Amino acid sequence: MILIKNIGELVGIVPAGVLRKQGAEMAETGVLRDAWLAIEDGKIAGFGQMADLAVASTGSATAIDARGGMVLPAFCDSHTHIVYAGSRDGEFLDKINGLSYEEIAARGGGILNSSDLLHETSEDELYAQSIARVREMMGKGTGAIEIKSGYGLNPADELKMLRVIRRIKESVPALVRVTFLGAHAVGRGYTHEEYVQVMVDMMPQAAEYADFVDVFCDEGFFTVEDTDRLLSAGAACGLRPKIHANELAVSGGVQVGVRHGALSVDHLERTTDVEIEVLRGSSTMPTMLPGSSFFLGIPFGRAKEFIGAGLGIALASDYNPGSSPSGDMRFVMALGCIRMRLTPVQALNTVTLNSAYAMGLSDITGSITPGKRADLLLTRPGWTLTKLPYLYQTPFLRTVFLGGRPLE
Repeated sequence: MILIKNIGELVGIVPAGVLRKQGAEMAETGVLRDAWLAIEDGKIAGFGQMADLAVASTGSATAIDARGGMVLPAFCDSHTHIVYAGSRDGEFLDKINGLSYEEIAARGGGILNSSDLLHETSEDELYAQSIARVREMMGKGTGAIEIKSGYGLNPADELKMLRVIRRIKESVPALVRVTFLGAHAVGRGYTHEEYVQVMVDMMPQAAEYADFVDVFCDEGFFTVEDTDRLLSAGAACGLRPKIHANELAVSGGVQVGVRHGALSVDHLERTTDVEIEVLRGSSTMPTMLPGSSFFLGIPFGRAKEFIGAGLGIALASDYNPGSSPSGDMRFVMALGCIRMRLTPVQALNTVTLNSAYAMGLSDITGSITPGKRADLLLTRPGWTLTKLPYLYQTPFLRTVFLGGRPLE
């Protein structure tokens, strides 16, 4: 047993059975001051106030003195593209010089550029580059990560990506979920219709590796009809949808996602009241990606309006080489507060419990709940929840626990 004692604030306490926060619940989280927390067999065994800690029952525990530091759930990142080759820093200069995301894509850059680089990169080298990003994310406090394919854009290279993601999943203490995003763009050498059919035909092979299927349902990429066809093929193979929608235009992606029971619909930079209404009462988690809004200079999602309508939201990094080259979930949380006007408590719920829900993991991680995995962050002394997004560049972490073990 590990006993963390003298915790200044234990933040993110959620009762057993609560899998997501919605509406007014987004402003709520349990907080216990001057606390202890026990870890046993990799899980949260219990917690309470120091005044109630029975010394006799903790004699054999390995004690860690928090010295007034805060303990909170590890971050959960439900939308990443971190298996990629090389860099797209040249496109960074294009953006500075005024080209839009769509203009770069039309010139053969963007996703197709990453596809070309990945095709020329060996599987071992792709793994080496990608695992370095995963380790960086874990070191910054992320304990659950969704990773998408989508830079292969042909069956052989998509499978190469899926094998690399599985290898990552087997190599790290973080929880990893796998998403097949073959329909990220139309691969070179295919017509649009040919490519959709190839991805439909590939679905049984992808299902051997993946938990979810995703489609970039947006202007200039895949239509609602394409998406409906691809999600139906995925469902036949046991893959639940997670949709890219409404990044570039009001695309209809939210509607087709909800119709197919999508676990999440992601991006949502451009939404109307119609999308909000469609999501009400559904099991789908609206997921916004403020890192992409920040990097591309596009609108931020209407987080406060979604919450005001009774919905929950998750925030994720969208870590990728073209539109959000960062997996720092503490910065995502800060953007949620600074640019989307979420309170620190609301922002915490978006990057922990709700983002875990958007990966189907909120029964396992994402909150301080007895029986859940001990995926925890122990801060340096003096930190509070409000300081995390406020002092968003100041080092704050003392120890990251994943599955109850300190990250080395």
